[in-house]
Formats: sequence, structure tokens, C-alpha cells
Amino acid sequence: MPDELLERLRRFQTDAFPLQRSLFKHLVDDGQHPTTLFIGCSDSRLVPYLLTGAGPGELFLVRNVGAFVPPYDQSQGFHGTAAAIEFAVLNLQVQRIVVCGHSHCGAIRALYGEVPAAAQNLARWLDLGREAALPVAEPGPEVLRRTEQRAIVLQLERLMAYPMVRDRVDAGQLTLHGWHYVIEDGEIHVFDVGVGQFVPASQADNAGTGPYQRFTEADRLDYSGVPMVDEGHG
Repeated sequence: MPDELLERLRRFQTDAFPLQRSLFKHLVDDGQHPTTLFIGCSDSRLVPYLLTGAGPGELFLVRNVGAFVPPYDQSQGFHGTAAAIEFAVLNLQVQRIVVCGHSHCGAIRALYGEVPAAAQNLARWLDLGREAALPVAEPGPEVLRRTEQRAIVLQLERLMAYPMVRDRVDAGQLTLHGWHYVIEDGEIHVFDVGVGQFVPASQADNAGTGPYQRFTEADRLDYSGVPMVDEGHG
């Protein structure tokens, strides 16, 4: 039986790589200088390079379950995501950070259900999204959509707790972007900081540019018309 993965590797070297050989050589000789840190869900249907039209060297990618951002204080153990954020901001000096969630997200649905007992790491990781969950027992499509969007904004708030992120945002050197990819429509909804809502990219006048400022208590909606659940986070 043919080894499909091996065949794909060979096709990359013989067909795809020669078309961009000079670009890869430049990226090796001069090093990488990506302008964007893209924090996306690991879902196989979310393809950052396809969504953004980016090429090699443009995106510094972090993929994890739910596109979650761990707390800066390391209170929940080792985190490759946190290390990547620090490296992207301090070493690569990226100009923007995108947090990209999506529709039909298994991680968000899991916030309302059971996690297999053997998945101890997954259960703990999902805690990073629980503040975004709404107080309902059986979530329908609208609740799940709102939870997906609330979770994205929650990660933006966590990013602002990273000192190097906040310093660069305050200095106007870094912007934060929250994106919700609706798979079935093929459209990104961007979080518009000015109006506090997600807006389809086809109707937006910006890509969700920051700087992101944490909303005051009076402004705390779920960005879709449902009040945020107050769990002691003002």
C-alpha cells in the first residue's frame, strides 16, 4: 500500500519547493521576520495561511485547543503558548497578535459537556475558557456562537496581562485582533473594539485593530447582547 504522507513530502520537494526556493533561501540567510503572531484553534478546518493569504515567513503560528491564552503568572503549569507569545513579542517584535476562534468549535462545546476521565490535561486546559460559558444546561447554536466569541475576547484580556504585550500596546507598537471564523460562510468576523461587537469582514472598516482596552463594568456585554457572567473579574 502506498505511503500517502511520504508521497506528499516528496511532492513538496519536487513540485512546491522549487517555486519558492529563492524565498526560502532569503528566509534562511536573513532569518524570519514575521509581522503577525497568529494564535488559532488546532481544528483542522482552520487554515491560517489560506484565510490570510500569507506566505512563508509572514505568520508566527501557535495552535492549541480552543485558541486559548494561558495566564501570564504561570499558575497552571508549563505553557508552550505563553513561551511563544513572549518570543514573538520580545524577540521577533511582531506588530500584531491575532486570536482566531471559529464556529462549531469542539473545545467550546466541551465547556458544556463531559470530558473523558483519561483526558486530564484537556480538562484542565478547558478551564481557560470557562469564564466565557453562559449559564445554560443545553446550549443551542446561538449560545455556542456567543460563547465562541466571548472566549476570543477573554483571550484578548489575558494577553493584556502579559507585561511585554501591554507595554507595546500602550506604546502603539502592537495591536490585538480577535477573529471568529464562520466555517460554513467562509467569512471572518472581526472584533471591532470601537463598537464592542464582532463584525463580518465584508462589512468591517478595519481588521479588528486595537489597541485593545479592557471594557469597564458598564460596558461588559458579551459583544452579542448577552451580559457577561460575573465571576469576580471586573
